[in-house]
Amino acid sequence: MSNSSIPHVALLIETSRSHGRGLLNGIRQFIAENEEWSVFVMPRSLDSQIPDWISRWKGDGILSRTTSQEMADAITESGIPAVELRATKLNHAFPFLGIDNRAMGRMVAEHFLERGIRHFGVYEIGSEVYFEERRDNYVQTIQKSGFEVSVFSALEDSEAPREWEKQQEEMVKWVRGLPKPVGIMACTDQLGFWLLDACDRAGISVPDEVAVVGVENDDILCMMARPPLSSVAFNSARIGYEAAALLSRLMKGEAAPEESFLFDPLGIVTRQSSDVVAVDDPELALALRYIRENACKGIQVTDILNAVPLSRTALERKMKAAIGRSPKAEIIRTQLERAKQLLGTTDLSLSEIAQKIGFRHSQYFSTVFKEKTGETPGTYRAKMR
Repeated sequence: MSNSSIPHVALLIETSRSHGRGLLNGIRQFIAENEEWSVFVMPRSLDSQIPDWISRWKGDGILSRTTSQEMADAITESGIPAVELRATKLNHAFPFLGIDNRAMGRMVAEHFLERGIRHFGVYEIGSEVYFEERRDNYVQTIQKSGFEVSVFSALEDSEAPREWEKQQEEMVKWVRGLPKPVGIMACTDQLGFWLLDACDRAGISVPDEVAVVGVENDDILCMMARPPLSSVAFNSARIGYEAAALLSRLMKGEAAPEESFLFDPLGIVTRQSSDVVAVDDPELALALRYIRENACKGIQVTDILNAVPLSRTALERKMKAAIGRSPKAEIIRTQLERAKQLLGTTDLSLSEIAQKIGFRHSQYFSTVFKEKTGETPGTYRAKMR
């Protein structure tokens, strides 16, 4: 411990990205709720240099998003307790907390499958282990459902304007050649932003012909994209909080855990880029869109029948054939997806959430939630937050 009784902690976490800022917010929350720290933090990007002071610093703990082997070695040599917050191929001995990228790939695949999409692509970049995990699990989930995935690989130097233009030209050719409608996962929001630009250049309609989902839910990139980009939201604040809690225990002499701690993403924030129902039957497409737009208003199957020129028997048969669920099951699924977002990102009471998703009584909402997910809303909220 440093000379002061207050732990001195360095945060080597990028401030240029939404995930890094979310981690810092979770760390701030832990400090506010539990114990006072003297914190060193400064603006950083993922490729910021190794701090030259680290070998001389006499602090008590480090929370790091390590980007180079040299930086990992410097932290190790300092002998200071550390927690890693970035999945990496680097060699280091720090305990790791982060996002379950495999769950993320599965989540995007299911997002497309639930919308009736039957053609798939992935825009990948292979520079990081977590990008590979996202891609691989997405592809595996699609293949288990009986479909194939077309892969487009980003150029390693695509951030240079000349190479980016070359990449965009190649991506336009790739997107034009895909069967439509197609769902494409971009392994980062930056890639998703570029993919939507390529669709615009190619004159391809988004989301009707190409539906796109990115990863990280960076608000600026997602809302700047044309159209706004759907994206997987990380549980960044919780990861930051738990990482700070672990570092606190390490600084008090507790042994470092051997296993990694992985947290599920919060869910997909659906924006215009994937807000589509991809079925050939126009009446069924209308029914599915009606459910998606009105499920949280407490609609019943009779409301769908009033909006769509189909008999109840025909609606049931078509929905079972297209998405494997009945109209009632699809209403409930849509309501519970919204409930999960509210449980993970707000402090609304169960009664308030039940009202917002179209349930009249919170007890009935809790019963249905547990029946469909295997856990109570309270348990789910605690896990997510």
